[in-house]
Amino acid sequence: MYPAELVKPMREHLTQVGFEELHTAEAVDTSLAKSGTTLVVVNSVCGCAAANARPGAIMSLENDKRPAQTVTVFAGVDKEAVDKARAHMIPFPPSSPCMALFKDGELVHMLERHHIEGRPAELIAENLMNAYNEHC
Repeated sequence: MYPAELVKPMREHLTQVGFEELHTAEAVDTSLAKSGTTLVVVNSVCGCAAANARPGAIMSLENDKRPAQTVTVFAGVDKEAVDKARAHMIPFPPSSPCMALFKDGELVHMLERHHIEGRPAELIAENLMNAYNEHC
């Protein structure tokens, strides 16, 4: 588990633009049980989260169509919430960072770490915007 002071600025990168932090399995289930679309970002301390994932997720919200809710769980910190979010992402293997779009509780789009690492934030945002345009 990472110290709270280490991850605080990484958490705030998303919460400052409106992402809700989920810390428990129950919070994940409650969030995904809502009707409409939900973007779940599994945040992490790795460099690709800072350089690509978080900026890409934030840029994606500049789209006309966007998820009704945006939430985040933090790998290596919120173990219970991350495990529950990943259970909803099956059949995809666990990875962090990663992003998943749900519609009415069903997984409809997934970006795994290998889709994020080494790709510019703009491409990640474009990928998510295309998913929003189809599902939101």
